[in-house]
Amino acid sequence: MTHLTHVDADEGGERWWKSAVVYQVYPRSFADSDGDGVGDLPGITGRLDHLHRLGVDVVWLSPVYPSPQDDNGYDVSDYTDIDPTFGTLADLDELADGLHRRGMKLVMDLVFNHSSDEHPWFQASRSGHDDPKRDWYWWRPARPGMAPGTPGAEPNNWGSIFSGPAWEFDEATGEYYLHLFSRKQPDLNWENPAVRHALYDVMRFWLDRGVDGFRLDVINFISKDVRLPDGHVGPGSRFGDGSPYFMSGPRIHEFLQEMHREVIAPHRRPTLLVGEMPGVTLEEARAFTDPARGEVDMVFQFEHVQLDQGTSKWDPQPLDLRALKASLARWQVGLAERGWNSLYLNNHDQPRAVSRFGNDGTHRVAAAKMLATVLHLHRGTPFVYQGEELGMTNAAFDRIESFRDIESRNHFAEAVAGGTDPAHVLDLLQERSRDNARTPMQWDDSTNAGFTTGTPWIEVNPNHAAINAAAAVADPDSVFHHYRRLIELRHTDRVVVHGDFTLLLPDDPRVHAFTRRLDDVELLVLGNFGDTRVRPDLDGWAGAEVLVGAAAGDLLELDPWEGRVLRRHHRG
Repeated sequence: MTHLTHVDADEGGERWWKSAVVYQVYPRSFADSDGDGVGDLPGITGRLDHLHRLGVDVVWLSPVYPSPQDDNGYDVSDYTDIDPTFGTLADLDELADGLHRRGMKLVMDLVFNHSSDEHPWFQASRSGHDDPKRDWYWWRPARPGMAPGTPGAEPNNWGSIFSGPAWEFDEATGEYYLHLFSRKQPDLNWENPAVRHALYDVMRFWLDRGVDGFRLDVINFISKDVRLPDGHVGPGSRFGDGSPYFMSGPRIHEFLQEMHREVIAPHRRPTLLVGEMPGVTLEEARAFTDPARGEVDMVFQFEHVQLDQGTSKWDPQPLDLRALKASLARWQVGLAERGWNSLYLNNHDQPRAVSRFGNDGTHRVAAAKMLATVLHLHRGTPFVYQGEELGMTNAAFDRIESFRDIESRNHFAEAVAGGTDPAHVLDLLQERSRDNARTPMQWDDSTNAGFTTGTPWIEVNPNHAAINAAAAVADPDSVFHHYRRLIELRHTDRVVVHGDFTLLLPDDPRVHAFTRRLDDVELLVLGNFGDTRVRPDLDGWAGAEVLVGAAAGDLLELDPWEGRVLRRHHRG
C-alpha cells in the first residue's frame, strides 16, 4: 500500500496533492554520502526510510543542477544535468526510483526567472549585439546623456533584492544587463518566445525522467513591464522599488497558461505545479490557482511570514498573533471556493519557525508541536522543511565568517559600510538570516550530527547533541512522532482535507482557535502562543474527543505553548 491510496475518488486522481504532505530537502545540508562536507543525492537516497517513516507523500528538492553556487544553486548553469557536487543523473534516477517504490513522489525546483551568468545561453548573449541569444536576457544602454559604466548611468534606478543596483555594466558590449538578484543571476527575457520554449523543453526533460512536478522559483517575476520605468525611492533608500513593474507583471497569466498548455496538460501523469510568488495578492492567487484557468496548482505567498517585519526583513518586529490569525484566515476563506492554499512556516529562505514564532528554550518541544498542529489543521497542502519535524532551531552564529548566505553577507557589508554597529547587524542576522534554515540536518549526537564524515560546508548547530533524528525516533512523545500523527490524520480524516474553516476568537492575543467542519463532523483547533496556561472563552465542547494533544481535566485549558484538536459530531 502506498501513501497515496487515500486520494478521494471525487478528486479524480489529478488532484492527489490536496491530501498530500510535501517535505522539502535542501540537498547541501541534508546528508553527505562521500565525506566532502556537502550533502548529495546518494545521501538523500540513503535517508528515504526516515521520510517514509514520517509519512510524507512528496519530496521537493532545492536545485541540484550545475551551478557556480553563487546563490547556493539558484544560479543554474545547466538546466538538464546534475552538479557533480550532488552526484549524477543516474543518482537522480535512483532517488526517484527509491521514492516511487515507497509510494512517494519527486518535485524538482526550477529557477526560470534567471540563470547563472555562466550558463551557455548568457555567455552567448553577452558575446555581442548581433548574437542570436542577445535578447534572451534584458540588455539596455545607459541612461540618455550619461556615460556608460558611471555611477547613476544604470538604465533605471531599481535595487537588487540582494543589495546594490539591479543592473551590471558589461564593458565588452557597453550595455547593462538586469539582475533582480545577484549580478551572477541575469534575468531571462520571457518576452522572447524562444526563451519560453527552451524552458518548456527543460520541464519535459525532467518529466520524461519520472519527476512528478515542479516548484517554480519566483515565477511571478518572469513578466516585466517592458518600459522598465524608475521605481519609487523610499526614505533612507538608495534605490527605487521596481516590484510594481516585475511582480505579477502584464503577461504573467499568459505565460503560465502557455506553460501549462504546452507542458503540463499533455503530460501522461498528474503533476504538481507550485509557484513561489513574493508579493502575490489574494485576488491574484485566486486567479493563479483556479483549475479552470490552467496555470499552477498552488502558490507560495509571503504575507504571513512578513508580519513580523518592519521596513525590511532586517527590521524585525514582535509578532502580533491577531494579525497572523487574520492573515491565515483571509487566505483560507479567499481560496475556499476556487484555488488551493500552500501551508508553511519554514523553508530554506526563512528562519526556523520554533525560534521565530514559538519558544526554542524551555518549551521548545511543546511549541514545535503546537505550531505544527495549527498549521497542518488548516485547509491546504502542508510543506515540512527538513529538520522541522525534529524541532530544529536557529543557529545563533556569533561571527560573520560563519555565514554562507550571499544575502546575509551582502547586507552585513552594506550596513557596516553605512555606519551601523557590526554587533547590531550580527544580532539581526542571528535572528533572520536564511542560514538559520541551512545548517546541516541533525541525524544523531555524533560529530557533525551524522551529516558528514568530513568538514561541513556550514557549521552544525551545537544543540544537535540533544536535538537529533535518532533521539526523536526513539522517543514516542517527540516532535517527530507528533508530525507523523498529524500527517496520518490528514491521510485518514476527510474533514482535515475538505472541511470548511471558521476563525474563532480573532481578538485573542494569546490563543489561535478555529474550526474545521465537513458534514456532521467538526474539529476545534487550539494553540496557545504563550508561556503561561490559558483557557479560551469557548463553550459547547464538553465531552468532545481529544484527537491531538492531551487533556486530563478541562478540555479547553492549555499548558504553555500547547496545541490541541477536539472532535465532535452534530446530530440531526
